[in-house]
Amino acid sequence: MARLFCHDHPDTLVVETEIVDAKPGRVLLAQSPFYPGGGGQLADRGMLHWSGGATAIVGFESAEGRLWHLLADAAEPSGTVQAAVDPGFRQMMRELHTDTHILNALVFQSFNGALVTGVQMNEDGTARMDFDLPEADNDRLRALEAPINDAIRQNLIVRDDYIPAEDAYDQPGLIRSKSVAPPPTPDGKIRIVEIVGLDRQACGGTHLGATGASRGLRILKIENKGRHNRRLRIALEGTSS
Repeated sequence: MARLFCHDHPDTLVVETEIVDAKPGRVLLAQSPFYPGGGGQLADRGMLHWSGGATAIVGFESAEGRLWHLLADAAEPSGTVQAAVDPGFRQMMRELHTDTHILNALVFQSFNGALVTGVQMNEDGTARMDFDLPEADNDRLRALEAPINDAIRQNLIVRDDYIPAEDAYDQPGLIRSKSVAPPPTPDGKIRIVEIVGLDRQACGGTHLGATGASRGLRILKIENKGRHNRRLRIALEGTSS
């Protein structure tokens, strides 16, 4: 997977770009500010504007190494266009994804390196994280809400870099999922996201520049899902639950 524009330019949500190819209801862009989804994070939403028209971008489809932007109607624009990410939705996903890293870090540190078995962020500002925690005390898990919010208030810097894939797998704790890891770039590197002073792990999603840009977080519910999975349901303050 090539490096995404949204990783290198996370605060640039509008770009002027060219249509590389188009079919009714889908386009390829020379440059795209959109995050196409993955790793439990929902894809960006937004708009495509061109001379004489506009339509919503409602999804993405990867084919033969190319990312098609799916349109809300059968439009087939050409030439120069403006691609614009929905800023509110991107911000919410950045908050949720950063906060799931904080939760992940605290579970990893407090429960003997427990790994993630699943994650899903939702459009209503909630998320769930599943961990391989067969014998965890739910009260101890629920007590993580306070240190999560403390890490948010500390406004810790969030940054990323790229390291060779073999190094990522050789360093304990960088790969936190039992089943998936971010795909390597064409030159064989994996993106590592660091919350300075707290956490460092492989990830391909979008994140805040610092934890203090997130709203507070609540732990809504803890559930047993099978013999090993413990599910934590969380929500950003002020969102539905």
